[in-house]
Amino acid sequence: MASSKKPASSDLLQSVSDRLHAQLTPGRHVTVALSGGVDSVVLLHLLHRLQRERAFVLSAIHVNHQISPNAADWAGFCVALCAKLHVPLVVKTIRVPRRSQAGLEAAARTLRYRAFAELDTDCLLLAHHLDDQAETVLLNLLRGAGVRGAAAMPEVRHQASGVGHQGDGTPIVRPLLDVPRAALVAYAKKHRLAWIEDESNLDAAFTRNYLRHAVLPAIEQRFPAYRQTLARAARHFAEADSLLDELAASDMARVVRDGKLKLALLQEYSPARAKNLLRAYFAAQGMPALDAERLQEWLRQLLGARGDSRVALGVAGLVLRRYRGEAWIEPDTPAPAADWQITWCGERELALPELGGRWSMMPVQGEGLSVAKLGAASVALRLRQGGEKLKPDCGRPRKTLKHLLQEAAIPPWQRERLPLLYSGEVLVAVPGIGIDCAYQAEPGESGLRLAWVLTYTE
Repeated sequence: MASSKKPASSDLLQSVSDRLHAQLTPGRHVTVALSGGVDSVVLLHLLHRLQRERAFVLSAIHVNHQISPNAADWAGFCVALCAKLHVPLVVKTIRVPRRSQAGLEAAARTLRYRAFAELDTDCLLLAHHLDDQAETVLLNLLRGAGVRGAAAMPEVRHQASGVGHQGDGTPIVRPLLDVPRAALVAYAKKHRLAWIEDESNLDAAFTRNYLRHAVLPAIEQRFPAYRQTLARAARHFAEADSLLDELAASDMARVVRDGKLKLALLQEYSPARAKNLLRAYFAAQGMPALDAERLQEWLRQLLGARGDSRVALGVAGLVLRRYRGEAWIEPDTPAPAADWQITWCGERELALPELGGRWSMMPVQGEGLSVAKLGAASVALRLRQGGEKLKPDCGRPRKTLKHLLQEAAIPPWQRERLPLLYSGEVLVAVPGIGIDCAYQAEPGESGLRLAWVLTYTE
């Protein structure tokens, strides 16, 4: 277990230097998130000292949330501090919606990290400390978090960054995560550092403040080392979460084909393992995390519905659909007007966002749609109305479009927004089905190759 002894000033400097060994290299750009509180002031001061010997580039960012009436003074304090240390500072001013379903704190955090993501830097340093970690573990457990939430804050994670950064994104590092706040205050006093106090930190209406001022002092009376103990528990949870991620990746390699879940294979897993796979699959598809109850219900509907049932489960503009033993995620777009149509004027490509896709007609020779036959009348794209027929195979009878769509296994909801190509009043081609025999190009004849690509699959 980590010692509860407060590290001396020199020990703290060495600890931060060791933890950031890979980041503090000559020429590398490191940015400190500076709130003006004692923790971030100390971190900036430590990095300023290390810069002399490690020759990295140091800057800071201050995010002004405009929540406190003192917010402008805090920004001014950070400007003055960085000017004194000759550290370049970026001040980002954001507006946090007062009424947010996620709550004021969560909304502010989301916008703050969005501002961080716009930085052009090689590494972002946050000043969260041991007390913050212990509070986060307890708070997340009281909210019913799973293994990932109980793991609290990682020492290193990656975030998609701003200009010029690709791959895994900019690393976000918390080098003070095993340092108690008391040690940071002691360091600040020894070096005669000034800092600001956020008056909202005393407001017990905020759950974290209630824990900090009312609950944790009582816990400390019985468990003096609770900070280190909870931080150790967080590391155990983080290891378990990493193992669950590895299991999910292995399961997805087996169960997910071309972005679609094979439900017969998913059915073979225990409910816990299936839900673990779904969490990873949803995250990979950009769907927000579901609470435990909703995740359980979605799994039940995916695996328990009749084979011919339509399953459409939506959240945040996305929808999980099931069809013929597979499930996948699509954008949840409104149905187009039944009388939708558009005239084709020779464009090689048409973006049709109202249908959720992109139509193209590329010139070819001796195949595809006959240019000469198509040009005999005005050409338009329309939606299915019912009763249409098509003969894509010259050796077989003409069939209803309904039958052809079923044969091609095109899901019902996609049929409703499938563009049909007409020459005058004659249906000549349907993407995914084919071109009517009478309009197919002969050998040596100029033709058009048709393609309909759903935007979300690109």
